[in-house]
Amino acid sequence: MSETFLPYALPDIGEEEINEVVDALRSGWVTTGPKTKQFESDFAAFIGEGVEAIAVNSATSGLHLALEAVGIRAGDEVIVPTYTFTTTAEVVRYLGADPILVDVDPATLNIDPEAIRRAITPKTRAIVPVHFSGLACEMDQIIAIAREHNLKVVEDAAHALPTSYHGRLIGSLDTDATVFSFYANKTMTTGEGGMVVSKNKELIKRCKIMRLHGISRDAFDRYVSKSPSWFYEVIEPGFKYNMTDIAAAMGIHQLKKLRRFHLARLDMAERYDIELADLPLILPAAPHAGDAHARHVYPIRLKPEAGIERGDFIQRMADQGIGCSVHFIPLHLHPVWRDRYQLKPEQFKHAQAAFEAEVSIPLYTRMTEDDQTRVINTIRNILS
Repeated sequence: MSETFLPYALPDIGEEEINEVVDALRSGWVTTGPKTKQFESDFAAFIGEGVEAIAVNSATSGLHLALEAVGIRAGDEVIVPTYTFTTTAEVVRYLGADPILVDVDPATLNIDPEAIRRAITPKTRAIVPVHFSGLACEMDQIIAIAREHNLKVVEDAAHALPTSYHGRLIGSLDTDATVFSFYANKTMTTGEGGMVVSKNKELIKRCKIMRLHGISRDAFDRYVSKSPSWFYEVIEPGFKYNMTDIAAAMGIHQLKKLRRFHLARLDMAERYDIELADLPLILPAAPHAGDAHARHVYPIRLKPEAGIERGDFIQRMADQGIGCSVHFIPLHLHPVWRDRYQLKPEQFKHAQAAFEAEVSIPLYTRMTEDDQTRVINTIRNILS
């Protein structure tokens, strides 16, 4: 192998982000302060439709805060797809509730609305749809089911910026809250970080309090007050989930570049769609006409006639210096969920089949045209 290694993903960070981080360091505000407030304001304006935004140190934190704010408590049940990262379920357990895993649609790999309906019990309190790879779930059906059964809906949009559904950005729909991720490999990054958005002012207020130890007053507001403002009260046993100004400084400029990043991802995904179409692969499902797919992940699935096992395919890609990933190892296969809830693969036939065949190939904005050509040619050679 003579060519340099092509990783699965790399962040796209420019001088603007670096300079803003340096400015934060020089300002003396390195924890939650003015840059975090600006990032929150800019993000809310980007999503629009009257949402408010709360920056947090991870999407995991955001999901925990949102579920706590909608009232999930010990003994409750929350419906989540098995085809997701463990975060989606683990935050339910943080609250003493039980994640109820359900199967996905075989084409989109998003949560199946009919599987949601079948899983509802008297203990069900919420649904957490996951917009897999950046493709919107069937939110009209999910919202209708939630309203019929008086359930909360908290969207896991870790992959879904900027995804749209029926012309509206994910984050602006009529759900209780939406949580985005800014992890290093996402469509925009703050290194680590996330954002909770909601139109519900009381939910946002609760998240603000619980984000920082359950303190009744924002620390930044107290510290910049011109008059003595030292007094506060701890009104709940909260968490330590605030975003730093160092991270927010990156986010301010990543958000400005997001539309450009998205167009680049769309172009690369379209090229994959065209140049891999004749191979024995199942390619990613397309969004509804007129809607935007964030294209965070480009998942291919090997058909039986490909004549190669998924593990062998990934190894042969690695042998040629190309990194791949798998999205996801379904939750029902992990011991923590499998053993606690006595789960078996046959309960989740679509997720299981997808997992056994899925490979996520490189798609990120720092890839060059030659990089993508190399990925395509390597795949074609392996499958020939």
